[in-house]
Amino acid sequence: MSLLGSFDIGATGLTAQAMRLNVISSNIANVDSVSGPDGRAYRARQVVFSVLPSTNSAGSGVAVTEIRESREPFRREYRPGHPKADAAGYVDMPNVNPVEEMVNMISAQRSYQMNIEAMNVSRQLMLKTLDLGK
Repeated sequence: MSLLGSFDIGATGLTAQAMRLNVISSNIANVDSVSGPDGRAYRARQVVFSVLPSTNSAGSGVAVTEIRESREPFRREYRPGHPKADAAGYVDMPNVNPVEEMVNMISAQRSYQMNIEAMNVSRQLMLKTLDLGK
């Protein structure tokens, strides 16, 4: 595996984690969205990753396979005066768990940072190799 291949693999990791961070941000932003374009409460979304085999190296990258909506039930909150309340006074709220989303955000951030660090190490090794020729 060449050192250039590690940049390609690292780039797939950066792209995948950036997508994950975007989805997490969307989940957090819609934590109180009781109505979307379809008239229903927002459903949390999760990014699904898969292995992206590399043809030129021994390593494998990562790709976003899909973005799935959560099948967890909506949170039910008692808000009798709310325009979206049912006959019993309950409103379907998004199934987003803010604490879980923050943990996912920290994990995605750490993964992003590790991919950058791996690319920096590869860059430093390439520079050291160039210095050998001097």
